[in-house]
Amino acid sequence: MNRETKKRKCYNTGQENEMTIQIKKTYRGLSPGMLCDEVQGLLQKQGIVVVETESQTYGLPSGDTQSRTTLALKTPAEQEKNQEEFGSVHILGSPQDETKMLLDIDETLFPQEKLSAFQNDLDFILGSYEIKW
Repeated sequence: MNRETKKRKCYNTGQENEMTIQIKKTYRGLSPGMLCDEVQGLLQKQGIVVVETESQTYGLPSGDTQSRTTLALKTPAEQEKNQEEFGSVHILGSPQDETKMLLDIDETLFPQEKLSAFQNDLDFILGSYEIKW
């Protein structure tokens, strides 16, 4: 498969057995807003609560702009206080018509079959925009 998926130990949570899967994608001709909306919808389809935590636009000396959006991924729960954060998505849009996405997700809280379904949907819908390295 043409996806870059890396497993690495996650050291920022204090849980020694936690494993994080990382997915990196680069797209051309796709707006950061559309990528954000599509990723959000596809993750919600897999039962994940997605919360936009940060969205910023930066001006560049050339007059162009860059945008950055961060999403927090949480487990579903009746009450918000019981939702457990288990991943994040970072989306960066550049003036060179490229949009990059980095997804970090705890595989112990998000089953591999749901992750595969998310990746398959993402590749099907946005594959024609993806830059293959």
